[in-house]
Amino acid sequence: MNENELKSMIETILQEMTQNTVGTSTVQTDSSFSSTVEDGILDDITAIDLKKQLLVRNPINREGYLKIKSYTPARLGVGREGTRYNLQTSLRFRADHAAAQDAVFSDVSEELVEKMGFTSCKTICVSKDDYLTNPDRGRQFDDENKAVLSKIGTSHPKVQIMVGDGLSSAAIEANIEQIIPSIKQGLKTHGLDFSEVIFVKYCRVPAMDVVGEETGAEVVCLLIGERPGLVTAESMSAYVAYKPTVGMPEARRTVISNIHKGGTPAVEAGAYVADLIKKMIDAKKSGIDLKQA
Repeated sequence: MNENELKSMIETILQEMTQNTVGTSTVQTDSSFSSTVEDGILDDITAIDLKKQLLVRNPINREGYLKIKSYTPARLGVGREGTRYNLQTSLRFRADHAAAQDAVFSDVSEELVEKMGFTSCKTICVSKDDYLTNPDRGRQFDDENKAVLSKIGTSHPKVQIMVGDGLSSAAIEANIEQIIPSIKQGLKTHGLDFSEVIFVKYCRVPAMDVVGEETGAEVVCLLIGERPGLVTAESMSAYVAYKPTVGMPEARRTVISNIHKGGTPAVEAGAYVADLIKKMIDAKKSGIDLKQA
C-alpha cells in the first residue's frame, strides 16, 4: 500500500468517525469539525464539543437527546459498534486521558513564570515523583525558600496572591494570565492591592499556611491546578483564607472551584475572588466562620 492509498484509507475512517448515520442519510455530528489529513497531521479530536455530539444511530428523539446533553459534559449518546464503544468514542476517551496525564506530569513553563513576573520558590519536594508520592512534602519549605517568603513579608502585604502548580500545570497555563489582572482590578475597586505574586513549585494547598505565617499577610489566596479528569485537564481552584496558620482546620478555607473555560471563566472568577478577599478583611474571618458571620 503506497502513501496516497494509506492517506485515503485514514481519511475514510475519520470521515466515518465524525459522522452519525441516520437512516440512509448521513448527518455531521459537529458542523464545526471536519477531519482531514495533511502532511501526516490529524485534526485534534478533542476539539469536538461533547455536548453537541450525538453518535447514537437512529435516535427516536434526537432533539430531546441533544437537549439533555447540553446540560452536562458527561459522555451520553456515545454510540456503539456491536458490544463495544465506537471508534471515535474510544479514541476520544484515550485522548482525554492522555491530556489528564500530561497535566499531572508536566511542569508549569519557566517562561510563563518569568513573563508574569512571579517570585519563584518551591517546597521540599525534589521531583515530580516525590511530589506525587509524598503529599506532606508539598506542604513544607526549607530555610532557603522560607527566607524568600520572609523577605516578601518585610513589605507587610495585606493581601498575598500565590500560584501553585498543584496537580495540573495545564490549569495554570490556561487560566493564570486572565485571572491575575482580574483580581488586581477587582481589588483596586475596594482600595486594596498586591505587589509580588509568589509561584510555588510542587505545591499542595496547605503550603499557603506557611506563606501566611512567613509573609504575615492578612489574607492569602492560592490559585492552584486541580486534579484533572476526563472532562477537562484545565480546572483551577482558588483557596482563600484569613491569616492562615500551619495546622489550621480545613474549615477555615474558602474555595472557589471549577475555574476554566467550561466552568467559571478566569476573568469572572477573578472578580469574585477580589470581592471575597474584601469580605474576609472586613469580617476578619474565612471559611465556615465567614459563612456564619
